[in-house]
Amino acid sequence: MEPRYLNISIPHDWHWSDQELYEFCQVNRDLRIERDASGKIIIMAPSGGNTSHHNADLIIDLGTWNRKYQLGKVFDSNGGFILPSGAMRAPDAAFVLQERWDALTEAEKEGFPPLCPDFVVELRSPSDRLPVLQEKMVEWIENGCRMAWLIDPAEEQAFIYYADGQTESITTFDQPLPGGNVLPGFELDLSQLKNS
Repeated sequence: MEPRYLNISIPHDWHWSDQELYEFCQVNRDLRIERDASGKIIIMAPSGGNTSHHNADLIIDLGTWNRKYQLGKVFDSNGGFILPSGAMRAPDAAFVLQERWDALTEAEKEGFPPLCPDFVVELRSPSDRLPVLQEKMVEWIENGCRMAWLIDPAEEQAFIYYADGQTESITTFDQPLPGGNVLPGFELDLSQLKNS
């Protein structure tokens, strides 16, 4: 299956401000749009049914955990973040500690928040290329993410990326993914993400 991405190159002397990018995304709400660190605009197709369902389950679990512990804010795949590199990325799920969220202005909260989440999840869909997603996970860590998960339901594998540059591979969905000290008390039951 062909990748579900369309790259749009912007002339080298033309640069969208973060606000202009936000406005472009608002008038194109049916598209999933990101910007890489070089300024390239990336347009992605919506997710298929299984991927969307798995992502919804993941958001429910993360949101339920956060309601119990009240440590910060949880974001879904529609939430974009302006990273220190200048990229604007929208992970499938994200978490930001409350004190970091509170440090933003109301205008920053309303647009694409200018910060890297403490935790992100990318869920691989059938048309996603694994090396591209792995590069994206490294980008998250390089921009300050404390822990990132890349979950591949089709292959029943997951990768945990840590702030210190270490990566851990999970090769079975028979064990939960631990939230560690970034998401204390949280575990994701990977068996619910098995394709069926």
